[in-house]
Amino acid sequence: MSNKLILVLNCGSSSLKGAVLDNGSGEVLLSCLAEKLNLSDAYITFKVNGEKHKVELAAKPDHTGAVEALMDELKKQGLDSNIAAVGHRVVSGGELYSESIVITEEVIAGIEKCIPLAPLHNPANLLGIRAAQNIFQGLPNVAVFDTAFHQSIPEHAYTYAVPRELYRKYGLRRYGFHGTSYRFVADEAARFLGKDKNSLRMVIAHLGNGASIAAVANGECKDTSMGLTPLEGLVMGTRSGDVDPSIFSFLEQNANMSINQITDLLNKKSGLLGISELSNDCRTIEEEAGKGHEGAKLALEIFAYRLAKYAASMAVAAGGLDALVFTGGIGENSDIIRGKVLAYLGFLGLTEDKEANLKARFGNAGIITSADSKASAVVIPTNEELMIAQDTARLSGL
Repeated sequence: MSNKLILVLNCGSSSLKGAVLDNGSGEVLLSCLAEKLNLSDAYITFKVNGEKHKVELAAKPDHTGAVEALMDELKKQGLDSNIAAVGHRVVSGGELYSESIVITEEVIAGIEKCIPLAPLHNPANLLGIRAAQNIFQGLPNVAVFDTAFHQSIPEHAYTYAVPRELYRKYGLRRYGFHGTSYRFVADEAARFLGKDKNSLRMVIAHLGNGASIAAVANGECKDTSMGLTPLEGLVMGTRSGDVDPSIFSFLEQNANMSINQITDLLNKKSGLLGISELSNDCRTIEEEAGKGHEGAKLALEIFAYRLAKYAASMAVAAGGLDALVFTGGIGENSDIIRGKVLAYLGFLGLTEDKEANLKARFGNAGIITSADSKASAVVIPTNEELMIAQDTARLSGL
């Protein structure tokens, strides 16, 4: 075990995910998930050596209490003295940050400035930063931004067709998310294929409860499906993805719904859940579709169809297509979704290898197209925590 361990924190509004990684091997030595923060029944679950145990946070059920409980667990495991730096996932850096950065008071002010762009996430990220600074005093903290990788997107791709004054005044534009995952997967896909990433034209689909797709060429992001917020783009677990913006006035007039209610509906009650009327979990939907459930079958088809349409459009942004890459929980495990997408994209010369597609699950990378396919489709497991840890180690001089 290295004496320079990296603690990675990912704070949500009511949750905190953490992991301790060995900077030398990339091995995860400890992971944790705190849930129901700011409620009386808040708790944190630790996983060490494959074993899980739960600690109640009733005495201090907030982010600070969760980080304090994490510190106590690190002491019990004899890891506390080996933590050398803390890396933080920060959702939005807006246009201020195009790469990861060591956190200073100036950087904190910058993250605060971006709160309007991520009103649920950035305040929670700041809570995690402050808690880590207080509890792990003297250690360097590094911010790794979801939006940073997408700062290479050209102006014609990120600009909305609305009055330009809204961009100048409020920063209204497309930013994109999942950037840390895309950066990791772009490197891994090139390595796996034995290609130089700077000569690869890739379309990468990060598919989970939140889903997006990006065009990567010459090692840079050229376009992505998420926009000002993570609501735009693909069908997701509970998010609608693209809809006609006039849905707001339509539902206000016909269903007597408020802006907040409609926004909540599009973010939390739509997507796979809304279409299937069953679940936002793709595994459940696939199982029920196999039994003939019409809503589940429709949900899968819409998900795959929208994804295939976006994949084809992202090939325009990439200047062509050498590799279609699947990652994220659904992308890495659903051979059904991948097979449907490849069938839709057959006109681009993509041909599924059904046996290879079936094998490329549960953490197994693999090429899932036939040898005569004009472009490759490949499954690459993502590892955002490792990417954050690597950035943190590099910027901390470890």
